[in-house]
Amino acid sequence: QIQLVESGGGSVQAGGSLRLSCAASGDTVSTYWMGWFRQAPGKEREGVAVISYGRNTDTAASVKDRFFISRDNAKNTLYLQMNSLKPEDTAIYLCAASASSPYAAGDSWSRSASYNYWGHGTQVTVSS
Repeated sequence: QIQLVESGGGSVQAGGSLRLSCAASGDTVSTYWMGWFRQAPGKEREGVAVISYGRNTDTAASVKDRFFISRDNAKNTLYLQMNSLKPEDTAIYLCAASASSPYAAGDSWSRSASYNYWGHGTQVTVSS
């Protein structure tokens, strides 16, 4: 089974950028639907972006045109490029993998229950 380890989080001022990485081992990212989620204190886990087997992507409305998900098969790594960061983007960011399409079960890519495997997360803090 796939194991996931996130990195790249940190503290940044509003308007700045960060790139998160999610290194996979035990299996290849190209055979999973891969997603980024975030969870802020006192809030539910929120789907941020997803990339399918075929590199189709989708992002949440709250981060559209600011966050971009990508995958490097050679490095077996998932990325999240975050631009124009806002204080409300502050959260723990987690990557997740699903062995099957969330839509196959009539589900949504943005529901955390659609994913079988999770990393431990990396903290992103955006100050105003």
